Amino acid sequence: MKSFGKILSVFLALSMVISVYSVPVYADESWPSDVDIESPSAIVMDISTGTVLYEKNADEQLYPASITKIMTALLAVENNDMDEEVTFSYEAVYETEGSSIARDVGEVMTLEECLYGMMLESANECAYAIAEHVGGDYDTFIEMMNEKAEELGCTNTHFNNPNGLPDEDHYVSARDMAIIARAAYQNETFRIICGTKTYQIPPTNKHDEITYLRNHHNMLYPLTTTKYLYDYCTGGKTGYTTVANSTLVTYAEKDDMELVCVVMNTTSPNHYLDTTELFEYCFNNFKTWNIVENDELYSENQETFFTSDASVFSSSDSMIIIDETAEIILPVNVDFSAAQSTVEYSEDGNIGTIVYTYGDKQVGSAEISLSDLSEISFSYPSDTAAGSEVDKPIIINIAKIFLFMILASVIVVVIAALIYLKRNYYIIRHKMRSKRRKW
Repeated sequence: MKSFGKILSVFLALSMVISVYSVPVYADESWPSDVDIESPSAIVMDISTGTVLYEKNADEQLYPASITKIMTALLAVENNDMDEEVTFSYEAVYETEGSSIARDVGEVMTLEECLYGMMLESANECAYAIAEHVGGDYDTFIEMMNEKAEELGCTNTHFNNPNGLPDEDHYVSARDMAIIARAAYQNETFRIICGTKTYQIPPTNKHDEITYLRNHHNMLYPLTTTKYLYDYCTGGKTGYTTVANSTLVTYAEKDDMELVCVVMNTTSPNHYLDTTELFEYCFNNFKTWNIVENDELYSENQETFFTSDASVFSSSDSMIIIDETAEIILPVNVDFSAAQSTVEYSEDGNIGTIVYTYGDKQVGSAEISLSDLSEISFSYPSDTAAGSEVDKPIIINIAKIFLFMILASVIVVVIAALIYLKRNYYIIRHKMRSKRRKW
């Protein structure tokens, strides 16, 4: 408990330091917005931070068409193994229309093959079969889709099928779609599948020949023309129905910046032209910063932050860890120091989160957590002469010491009991015999 008290004291001191150093920086807090597109609804989001770099009617509820399949894929890769066998039901084959790879009732493919069929060729029967397999039944999967959307923070979304076929109760906003697409892209399996240009499904129990698949996203793969190819495109999903018009989700990476762009309710080829224009604008006008590398307030070089009366932070291994991969994103002409930071406390395994803002926008965050306290190395001053080799740190394994103390306590108790019995043996025997005579 004393150790916990010391940690709590350190963290309270940390809070005071943050309050002192979080003085507003009065800089040019304008947000780049000098770009115009034809699509009526669009958004660009930074994948690392979740920061919205551009938006236009991003909260309008619209029909998504086949970009719905990103949510279907996300649930599949999160809940199932890719080598599981999926069997196509009568409903999967005959109660879907539109894009297809002509599967048959009773056909068996792996879940991975179904995902490639759905994401590259937008096969609606594959989406239906995935839903039945992942959910156990179709209706359960639809419930899973809406539960996942709510979990991610979507507020203008309701799914009624796994493929995006027209339905009045099936809608999503550009902002919600970007949130879903960002979550999906953080899964390695999804990233690989949505960024694959071509794929081959081997012969199945119903098809003797290979089924060849090609990605329909023209910014990634020139299915019909090369004029929309974009060098930094890493994947995405197309969508189209007569009521939804053209919808498009696209991922792009450049200079350590990963973005996702969503355009909805537009006409071809504006979905490609607008996406390219938005990517170029964002890549040219924004920059990412690694928090640990740039924020001296929370670095080990900040003596006020990392020292306490208990000298906890004079150890060679700090007890507080900040996520080394965390980033913020800012306009390209703005320095890291222009961002303001505050700490939001947490009730889970982490201490809290450092949240960064610039103007009225949250531009990134970093998790603060405790290091493994079972083994901390402490460096003690060396008496060696200047210039000589410094003593190596002494490694103290707290867990082992704790176990040793328990074992030692047990041994002491046992020894004390034996000594007591030896010294009082005859007295104890006399009392026991006296009790027997009374009985």
